[in-house]
Amino acid sequence: MKKEEKEQLSFNSIHELTENLTLGELAQQVITEQFHRMSKPAKRVLEDTDPEHLHQMRVSTRRLRTAMQIFDRAILLPKRADRKQVRNLARILGAVRDLDVQIASLQNEYQPQFEQTEQKQIQFAIKALKKQRVAAFQAMKTALNDRPYKALQTAFTNWIEQPKFHPIAHLPLLTVLPDVLSPLVAEVLLHSGWTIAQDNIAVESETLHDLRKVCKHARYQTEFFKPFYGEPFHNWIEEIKQIQDRLGSFQDTQVLQSLLDEAIGNQAELPQLQEKIQQTQAEALSTWDATRQKYLDQNFRYHLHQMLLHPTLHRDRVHPELVGEISSN
Repeated sequence: MKKEEKEQLSFNSIHELTENLTLGELAQQVITEQFHRMSKPAKRVLEDTDPEHLHQMRVSTRRLRTAMQIFDRAILLPKRADRKQVRNLARILGAVRDLDVQIASLQNEYQPQFEQTEQKQIQFAIKALKKQRVAAFQAMKTALNDRPYKALQTAFTNWIEQPKFHPIAHLPLLTVLPDVLSPLVAEVLLHSGWTIAQDNIAVESETLHDLRKVCKHARYQTEFFKPFYGEPFHNWIEEIKQIQDRLGSFQDTQVLQSLLDEAIGNQAELPQLQEKIQQTQAEALSTWDATRQKYLDQNFRYHLHQMLLHPTLHRDRVHPELVGEISSN
């Protein structure tokens, strides 16, 4: 069964529940699912035979942390099931995953395109990154075998077996859903990254990197609630994913340049690689001005907020005033 089909089955199991579904019931299901998805690949991650296992564990760890945040007012977790601990785990996994991505990028995307002289320099950089990966992998291995991680696992397992909630968890989900999601949309819309013009991207790259993280966080959160909204909501999530991906491609090139500085120092010896990196950056944000103007538009922002006010348990039921509003802007 494909990964997309598995996720769809999970959404359908929520979709079949009635309008009496509570915030706490959804929280329990989401946290249980993300915890299991985080825990399941751990053994294969340590075997280090396929980078996809690490990628899936890292994503699930981030999603678990997101779920803990968005359902914070509803759930009462044990002290050992700490959001900071989950964040630290995600960072440790991410250190190895980021190196995997950059090594694969140099090997498969960049190196084959260039002349032999430049290929040798890139190979030298790849060896240096692989050496960094050995140290990062050892740190990850220690973390996954250490007491804090095992205590984290035990705490979540115990909560899943006997969950505890705050009183607000017993409210109907459809009643509180707009209140849960409105702060999230506000966080996206109020980010200063939208004010950065295309000409200033290089100077304001850190702000755009932070916007990418906000978009990723928003996508993870909103995906938990896809069964309760119609097509405009789904279209918006896809658009946020595309924005995140484009900003991510730009960020990856900046990370790569930093790693190359550490590995080989003078990048003037890699003119073809530098030209290719600049081309990738330009392509990643070629439509940035149009995108940011859309997210600064008063009408678009108004309809995003209006969209959240109409949750439903019926996927095919879309409020008539919203049909086409989000997707057509």
